[in-house]
Amino acid sequence: MASDAERVKRLGLNRQWYRGETIEISSIIEQLRKHARNYGWTEYSAPIGVDLSLPFFTRIQPGNLNRRRLYLSAGIHGDEPAGPLAVLTLLRENQWPSDADLWLCPCLNPTGFPLNSRANAQGIDLNRDYLDRRSTEVQAHLRWLETQPEFERTICLHEDWQADGFYCYELNPSGFPSLADKIIHAVSHVCPIEQASVIDGRESEAPGIIRPIVDPATRLQWPEAFFLLNHKTQMSYTLEAPSDYPLTTRVAALVEGAKAALKATAN
Repeated sequence: MASDAERVKRLGLNRQWYRGETIEISSIIEQLRKHARNYGWTEYSAPIGVDLSLPFFTRIQPGNLNRRRLYLSAGIHGDEPAGPLAVLTLLRENQWPSDADLWLCPCLNPTGFPLNSRANAQGIDLNRDYLDRRSTEVQAHLRWLETQPEFERTICLHEDWQADGFYCYELNPSGFPSLADKIIHAVSHVCPIEQASVIDGRESEAPGIIRPIVDPATRLQWPEAFFLLNHKTQMSYTLEAPSDYPLTTRVAALVEGAKAALKATAN
């Protein structure tokens, strides 16, 4: 009998760019804030313009230096609505690992969503701006990040409009025990996994898993994950849901992948 993931089919909407469902990001951000308040998170609002700010949430238990420190971000591209919705689902469920302190950045590009655009309202791809830092969004994000501690691992939620299935990038230069297999296994129950031998121009090591050898010094444009790897973590995962599938499927994929990445221990 076919699994739920195997029964999910591509919609065939995407042509040259993402053409699927969109979201009202201002409403989503208000819901994110409401649930964060209800469950005792601390919010920091980073201004990026008149009456516009980036919401950052933390849940930190004082006095225990041995707790794991985990970071989760989403919404850096305005044509990837599943990420903020996945964070909203996680906040509603409120089933976070009990042994960890948490940092959430649920929407890094609020001006891109009304335009259904990868870039922000000024046409800047924020996920290529973490070296040059031209955008107010990235500047605000980095000012906040620079005041935060280092993280055990970071998880960035994304979508790929061309993908046939879910996949993840693992950046793990220190060779810690990988979490990628656990992430793919969790997601496989709700979403097809990318089976291609070359994913996003890189050879896959297993279905849905890319482990590129990355030297940020050789790249002229840095994504968020490169900054995090250089300054805040030694282990980063970028989760990519296939955006030509139903939005509910993509949200479920990112939720299950994030849960696996957050809850798994690296051993």
